[in-house]
Amino acid sequence: MNRASAAAIALLLGGCAVGPNYHAPPAGALGVPAGYAEPVTAAPRTAATIGRPDPAPSDLAAWWRTFDDPLLTDLVARATVGNLQIAQSAARLVQAREALVQAGADRFPTLSGSAGASHNVTRGGGSSIVVGGGNGSPGTVVTTGGSSGTTQLSLGLDASWQADIFGGVRRGIEAARADEAAAGFDLEAVRTAIAGEVATNYIDARLAQTRLRIALTTLRTQDDNLQIAGWRVQAGLVSALDVEQARGQRAQTAASIPAIETSYAQAVARLGILVGQAPGALRGEMEASRPIPRGPDGIAVGIPAETLRRRPDVRRAERQLAAATARIGVAQAALYPALSIGGNLNTSAASIGSLGSLLTGSLFAGLAHTIFDGGRRRSQVRSARAGADIALAGYRQTVLTGLEDVENAMQALAAAKARQVQLAIALDASNNAALYARSQYRSGLIDFLTLLQSEQALLSARDQLAAAQADQALSLVQLYLALGGGWQSDTNYRAGTPG
Repeated sequence: MNRASAAAIALLLGGCAVGPNYHAPPAGALGVPAGYAEPVTAAPRTAATIGRPDPAPSDLAAWWRTFDDPLLTDLVARATVGNLQIAQSAARLVQAREALVQAGADRFPTLSGSAGASHNVTRGGGSSIVVGGGNGSPGTVVTTGGSSGTTQLSLGLDASWQADIFGGVRRGIEAARADEAAAGFDLEAVRTAIAGEVATNYIDARLAQTRLRIALTTLRTQDDNLQIAGWRVQAGLVSALDVEQARGQRAQTAASIPAIETSYAQAVARLGILVGQAPGALRGEMEASRPIPRGPDGIAVGIPAETLRRRPDVRRAERQLAAATARIGVAQAALYPALSIGGNLNTSAASIGSLGSLLTGSLFAGLAHTIFDGGRRRSQVRSARAGADIALAGYRQTVLTGLEDVENAMQALAAAKARQVQLAIALDASNNAALYARSQYRSGLIDFLTLLQSEQALLSARDQLAAAQADQALSLVQLYLALGGGWQSDTNYRAGTPG
């Protein structure tokens, strides 16, 4: 056999895969900038952060540990195991892996076997006699004679195989492999989202506890003010207006408590669902009041291209684009002739021991090609190309949305930190003003309205500072998620690397 004949046979049996070969779009083609508009770097050490570990890229894999809250860490671990959304995503990954196995099976021949047995009976020769009868009654005619029979056993084996001349099967496997990787990244994206939701609701619960403590502390102060106002009215120093103002102020503070308790209960109920339990399962564990978690003052965000490699949703979108591109080749391969090769092998005998003594077989090949289908197959190619365009636009949208998430989280974190600085000053000033106002009211130097305004300012300053602390923690959670936190970028999926 000469070299040309060998090449022709290789082309016939191995074929060449039609359709475009996939290449991940470079970062520049996706509109990824060289750097972020507002980079955030690690903040200098302060007295409050001494003893905390320096944030490092490895912290992204288990970013919730940087909040130094054992219960938060435990809840995230339990959610990773018990969350039902994660369970659904894991099952979808299993489906995608089985789809890859099914696609790969098309590369191999299909074998089927059959077995049969038959028994033929032959009757012949004999005589007839009359049984019974008499007294005018007819008798029964019975025929007697001999019979003989033969048994025939058979075995068969059929094989068929369709040659992947134009690579339709290979493109199908390529698409299934990309789908499997996309399902894996989807699982990681769900895991990171659930970890973020656990942290968010945990912070909300601790904020509610903090606000409840502030409200109860304020109520005790307002009870004292109401008592003092009552004494002063009894002494004839002030009018009953002071008492009514004190009562109204206390009632407004008390009215805020049910709403705070509702916020706390909703956050705890959501945490129960996130870990795969009943809504009230975590009430006992969360009952002990703890401060709002505080993470590191700053984290190194790196460059946008690194962020995209770390985010599982971006990697999922890239794999979906690869799958859509491969399906163009699947559709194009259907435009060309299909070569099928088949054969069978049969044997038959009168006994089991004689099976195989006589074998018959056949081998055949067929070439099929659709001449006219009303444009269906070419329409399928155009549809597959449109699907790839959709996947590309979705990939670019996911990339840009990821960059937006990082920018927004950095801005929110910076704003929350700036607000805390000013609100801390406001709280200190409001606390001093309230102390002076109480002292002066007891001495009769100011009216109750001035004291009332001072107390309201103090309550507002405490509440706003607590909210700003929670906002900083929540912004930090969002930044970790935006950077792809909670997922190791070296996860063993069959995936390309974008950019």
